[in-house]
Amino acid sequence: MNLAINRWTRWSSLLLVLVITLGTAVTCSTPGTELDAMKVRGTLRVATINRATTYFVDAEGDPAGFDHDLAVLLAEDLGLELELQVYDFEADALAAVAQGEAEIAATGSIATGARRARFRYGPTLRKVTPQVVYRRGSLRPRQVADLRDPLRIAADSPLNDVAERLAASHPELEWTSVPNADDDTLLYQVAEGEYPVAAAGSDVISISRRFYPRLTVAFDLDEAMPVAWAFQRGEDHSLYNAVVQFIVSLKASRELDRIRDRYFGQLGRLDYVGSREFSRDVDRLLPRYRPHFEQAASENGLDWRLLAAVGYQESHWEMNARSPTGVRGIMMLTRDTAKHLKIANRNDPKQSIFGGARYLRQQIDRMPPSVTEPDRTWMALAAYNLGRGHLLDARDITAELGGDPDRWVDVRASLPLLTQAKWHSQTKYGYARGHEAVNYVGNIRTYYDILTWITGAETADDAPAEERPQKPPAVREQDPSTRALDLESPIL
Repeated sequence: MNLAINRWTRWSSLLLVLVITLGTAVTCSTPGTELDAMKVRGTLRVATINRATTYFVDAEGDPAGFDHDLAVLLAEDLGLELELQVYDFEADALAAVAQGEAEIAATGSIATGARRARFRYGPTLRKVTPQVVYRRGSLRPRQVADLRDPLRIAADSPLNDVAERLAASHPELEWTSVPNADDDTLLYQVAEGEYPVAAAGSDVISISRRFYPRLTVAFDLDEAMPVAWAFQRGEDHSLYNAVVQFIVSLKASRELDRIRDRYFGQLGRLDYVGSREFSRDVDRLLPRYRPHFEQAASENGLDWRLLAAVGYQESHWEMNARSPTGVRGIMMLTRDTAKHLKIANRNDPKQSIFGGARYLRQQIDRMPPSVTEPDRTWMALAAYNLGRGHLLDARDITAELGGDPDRWVDVRASLPLLTQAKWHSQTKYGYARGHEAVNYVGNIRTYYDILTWITGAETADDAPAEERPQKPPAVREQDPSTRALDLESPIL
C-alpha cells in the first residue's frame, strides 16, 4: 500500500512538473500575430526623418509634423506607446523596417513601383508631384529634352526610380544621385545658383519657394503620385489591416483632411501683403490699437513701432486671428505662452499686445550678453518665431562655419541650414524651418521701417538716453539681387 502511494506521489509530481513546464512554454512563446506581439511589448515603433513634411520640433519645443501627428493618433488607437525612431535619411528609416527594428516607415515618401517591390505600402495619405526646378533668371527647361545639365536628385529619393523609368522613353535624360544630401539641400543649391537644375517633390518645393523666391518650377517630371507608409513584406497582415482601418476612419471623420491642411494647406501662397493693403491697415486698424502698443512698449523698454510691426507680421492686426495650429490674437500667442504670461484671453487686443511685449522683452533679455544691438533684437525676433533653442543651434552652426554667432547677418545665413540633415542632425533641437524665421525677421524690419517713416521721429528724444526705449538702428543690408533668400517684402 505504501509502495502504491509512493508511486502515485512520484507520478503526480512528474505530472505537475510537466503541466507547469508546458504552461510556462505557452505563456512565454511569441503571440500569434505581429499586433499581438506589439501589445505584449506595449510599443509601436515608427521610423521617420527630420523634415518639414514629416517630423520636426516646433517653436514651443514640441514634436510636430504630418507623419508625427498621424503616428501619435495611431498609437492611441492601438492602445500602444509610440516609440519614434528619427533618422537623418529615408534610406535609414526604410532599413530599420526591413531589419525588423521598426514596424512602420513614415517618411513622407512617394510609393513608387520599385519601392512597392521591396515594401508593402499602406493607403494613400496625400499626393505629391515630382517636379524639376531651376533658378529664376536662367533659361527655363520646359521638358526633359530641354535639360542641358544632369538632373540632381538626392541619393535616397524615390525620384531616382521615376528618373530610371522615364529614361526608358527619354534616353537623353541624365541625372546624378547625390549622396548624403536631402531635397532641402539640393533646392537651396539651385536657389543659390550653385547648380542649374534639381528634382524633388512638389510639397518640399512649395515650402522652399516661400523662402527662396528665385527657386522656380520648370515642369512636372511625372504625374501626381501617392505618399504612404511602408511596412515589411510578410505573411502577417495584422498590423497592416489595423492601419488600413485606422486611416479609413480618419478619412471618414475628415481628421486626415484637418491634419493635412495644418501642414500643407498654405503651400503655394505668399506670406506677405502688398503695400496698398499695409497702408490701408495703418489707417484702418492701427489707430485702434496704437495706445496699447505704445503703453506696452513703454513698460517693456521697446519701440512701439517695432512691437506694432511684430503684431502686423503675426496677424495683420486682426484681434480674432487664429492659425491652424491654434495660436490666437493680434500677437498670435500659443496657449502655453499665454499661460506662462498669465494672459486670460488671447483674443483681447490689450492682453495680447501686453503679453507679446513681455514675451519679446524676455527673448531680448535672454540673449547672450555678447550680443549687442541691433543684432540682439533681430535674434530675439527669430527666437520669438522659431524658439530660443533653434536659434542657439543656428549660432552653434554659425561658429562652426567660421562666422560670428553674435552677428545677425551671419546667424541669418545659418538658419536655413536647420532644414538640412547634414546640419540639424548635429544640433540639440533638430530640424527647424530656419528660413521661415529669416523671412519673419525680414518682414518685421520692413514694416518697422515703414512705420518709422510714416510716424516720424516720435520717440522721446528729449528724455535721457538711458530712459529711451530701445530702437534697433538701421543697418546696411546685402544687395537682395545677389542672394537666394530675397527676404524683404515688395512693400519698398
